[in-house]
Amino acid sequence: MRQTMPVRLGAAEDTLIAQLKSVGADATAERITVAGLPTRRVESYHYTDLKTLLRAIPPLAQAANEASAPALRVPGAYQLMIANGVIQSASTAPAGVIVGKAAGGVLTTRDDVLVHLNGAFAKESLTLTLESSVDPVIQIDRRSEGEAAHVADSLKVFVADGASAVILETFSGSNAAHVGNHATYMALGKNAVVTHITVDLSPRAAAHFASNEYHIGEGAKLRTLVIHAGAGLSRTQLFPRYEGAGAHGDITGLNLVVDGQHADITMDASHAVPHTSSQPLFKSVARGRGKAVVQGKLVVARDAQKTDAKFMHQGLMLSDEAEILSKPELEIYADDVVCGHGSTCGKLDEDSMFYLTSRGIPKEQAETMLVRGFIEELVDPIEDEALAEALHGIVDGWLLGK
Repeated sequence: MRQTMPVRLGAAEDTLIAQLKSVGADATAERITVAGLPTRRVESYHYTDLKTLLRAIPPLAQAANEASAPALRVPGAYQLMIANGVIQSASTAPAGVIVGKAAGGVLTTRDDVLVHLNGAFAKESLTLTLESSVDPVIQIDRRSEGEAAHVADSLKVFVADGASAVILETFSGSNAAHVGNHATYMALGKNAVVTHITVDLSPRAAAHFASNEYHIGEGAKLRTLVIHAGAGLSRTQLFPRYEGAGAHGDITGLNLVVDGQHADITMDASHAVPHTSSQPLFKSVARGRGKAVVQGKLVVARDAQKTDAKFMHQGLMLSDEAEILSKPELEIYADDVVCGHGSTCGKLDEDSMFYLTSRGIPKEQAETMLVRGFIEELVDPIEDEALAEALHGIVDGWLLGK
């Protein structure tokens, strides 16, 4: 009888196992003991080998004594805060918004280590019920404060039939080697319209992980934008599920990486019923020895006829040492669909650079103009002017090396 060799565990895995046992999550601890953290052999983590990249896990977070200044301010936004996994008191909610809390995690169980870990460590969840359309941007400021800490938190959002909202999540905190594991569950009712933006502005020493799960009902429209611009190691997982006829998703994301950064956006989308559509679009800009990863999987169920889904990733390398890795996938079980994928990667267009510099524009300014133009397609659909300006500020700050 063939025997399976035990997995050699590293320091991060040993710490995770001890922390899991301390909170009574023995089943998840056993998973880590048997399989360890995912390596390149796990297909969905092929380019983000957590066993190698995640070397240490800090102590579990304690209540935050104080919060640093918000990393991103959007004038007029209704703000909520989760600090070190604990929901903070909030001002009176706008009309149509019910704020609450629930015990435990929010994500649907699936074979993914980050999902399991969040479910084990998230003690309470912030809940938002949007009964009608909401005018101000809703900003959830998710913070990791104090000394280096292992932080887990979760958010659950229900959007009523016909309601609309813009929801912004920002991730930041003190300048320490935090490990953050964040979860968001969002359900959109019939004909709901939601824009959901997540921005990682964590310190360079931190590791940022987020899992966003979406359930998109009949006629509902979802636009997402993930921006990685902070942590040294970041991975955002997107799990959209199109569950009603006419459901549509514009799932978008942006990796901005420089020397020493590794940013990964991984999408696993499911078209579950007929007459749904999606247009995932992701972009990566890398300079120095930065590494950007985009993986996109479109699964079309056997009964999901008339699905229209097209995935695209575009990469821009600003140095010879930069790495941009892309893996699009289609898994189609229906026979009457229009599906496709594409991926491009290259440097700034030399003819465009020549055109700008020949008209007296300095080279650095010309590069900035071209990169802004490359990214603009993702930010341009954001209709709220204050929010769009704040997002442009993040991009401009990165381009200027701030």
